[in-house]
Amino acid sequence: MNKQINIEIKSEIDPLETVILHTPGSEVENMNPENAERALYSDILNLSVARKEYLQFSEVLSRFAKTLEISDLFKEVLELPVAREVLIGSISNESENKRLTRRLEMLNPMDLSITLIEGLSKCNDTLTDFLRKGRFSLKPLHNFFFTRDSAVVYGNDILISKMASKVRARESSIMDVIFNYHPMFQEQTITVEKDTGSSDNIRFEGGDIIIAREDILIIGNGLRTSTQGIDFIIDEVKSHGEKRYILVQELPSEPESFIHLDMVFTFLDTDKCMVFEPLILKSNKYHTVLITVDNGSVSKIEYVSNIPAGLNKLGMDMQAVFCGGEKDEWVQEREQWHSGANFFSLAPGKVMGYGRNTYTMEEMNRKGFEIIKAKDIIENKISVENIEKFVIALEGDELARGGGGARCMTMPVSRKTLT
Repeated sequence: MNKQINIEIKSEIDPLETVILHTPGSEVENMNPENAERALYSDILNLSVARKEYLQFSEVLSRFAKTLEISDLFKEVLELPVAREVLIGSISNESENKRLTRRLEMLNPMDLSITLIEGLSKCNDTLTDFLRKGRFSLKPLHNFFFTRDSAVVYGNDILISKMASKVRARESSIMDVIFNYHPMFQEQTITVEKDTGSSDNIRFEGGDIIIAREDILIIGNGLRTSTQGIDFIIDEVKSHGEKRYILVQELPSEPESFIHLDMVFTFLDTDKCMVFEPLILKSNKYHTVLITVDNGSVSKIEYVSNIPAGLNKLGMDMQAVFCGGEKDEWVQEREQWHSGANFFSLAPGKVMGYGRNTYTMEEMNRKGFEIIKAKDIIENKISVENIEKFVIALEGDELARGGGGARCMTMPVSRKTLT
């Protein structure tokens, strides 16, 4: 097992040091049209194509930071009896199925780690199993390659997400066990159950949580993150006793491409952000709220006109770059649908996103970002060391159909703090 990692993230764009990934496997293929909607997918992915695109994405990331695979961390942590017992116990409590518990207890660490991600087929040795619809006693985690959602590092804290859908609850349980028991990590997690008792109203996911600055959080409020979930996060912020600001952006419940804040807003540089203009900047019914936390309590809650205006008020001047370009709202909507606003920062002014969103890429190029093809980095055809600002264009025609982009597929645990 590797040496300990110092968990710390104080800004979305500080230079990336360590990131957790999950290469999509059989859990993605264990899907048909009937369960695709339950799995929160808009379409069924071709695993062989998606894996090829994902491996390009992860290889590029490995050129800039240390990458950790969930499958490796999970297998290693399940070799520890206490971690294994805790996780199987949490799954058993959810399912209330003793036969399922016995089947899991019989598996070795490797097989258990695979099973808990890829799913466990029904035995069909009882009438109940035989008549029950579906193929699985334990459903596959179809969405787990979107590692962003299940846990969030803010400062030195690790928030374990309270997922909106029960389909994804096991993802959070796995991340909780990894962070609490793997020797590589030493910080204890913060969870809803540990701190407040279980509540169906409290929900939040990592795609809705963006760290603008050490003292500024931006959180989306929509189908995946409730006001009660944001209040839970605010309570954690208050416990530190320092002055902090939380910008809250209301999100539409449809279309499904608006599922998280990072599908309409992400950071590109210290002074630039990517926005889906119709929602973020144009007049509409979705409010932006600025909350000030000072000395352990909420001192002020007020409306602001939009996220960039709120950041400007807090001393962060932001130039908006438009997803889909500035001319045609129809094009903006098309590219936003395929994660055109979802960029992941490697360092200030150095980001990655899907190359298929050509109008967005052209707009970034006009704003000073050099466009670099991912394969050119992998094949060592180009060096980025002396390029001040760039965007790495990923091949993502298949991955984009899963409903997420480069930021969705990353769970950063450490970034180098810039002074």
